[in-house]
Amino acid sequence: MDERNGFLKNMVQGTTGLMEPFWVTLKHLFRKPITEQYPEYKRELPPRARGRIVLTRSPDKEERCVACQLCSAACPVSCISMQSAVRQDGRRYAEWFRINFGRCIFCGLCEEACPTLAIQLTPDFEMSEDDPLKLIYEKHQLLVDHGGKDPDYDFYKHAGVAVGREPGTHDNEHPAANPKTNFP
Repeated sequence: MDERNGFLKNMVQGTTGLMEPFWVTLKHLFRKPITEQYPEYKRELPPRARGRIVLTRSPDKEERCVACQLCSAACPVSCISMQSAVRQDGRRYAEWFRINFGRCIFCGLCEEACPTLAIQLTPDFEMSEDDPLKLIYEKHQLLVDHGGKDPDYDFYKHAGVAVGREPGTHDNEHPAANPKTNFP
């Protein structure tokens, strides 16, 4: 009798074990799929997502970058390089500006270091290329026609740097100090 009960018990367990995967498959057959078809469906990323780097413009549509090189100094992988120049009206700008996105780790330290809010990270992350040399972006590829996250910020307006005027001639601005007067 015990031998017969053991055989029936094993047969029920075996049949249950055999049918269980079919039951799981049948349950999932009528569920809504959770897979997102990436190229067709693009999830909206949060505004603080760190992706492609852009160079923004001030409200007067001038380049914000003054080529101070703080972003390249803050970059842990040294993927940012530039050459500074000064226009005839005294305004500094980047003669050339280059970012190697093949090396960039999108840490955002360059954005934090920038005093003019010129360099900003965007949520755009689709930059794959077959050739790594195509991941080196030049200034004309980085420069956008808007102010980015803070469109009303104007570095030259807040810093009081003379643009077209001599230093010390702005409203409420003290004349430039002579550093030699500090010597004993």
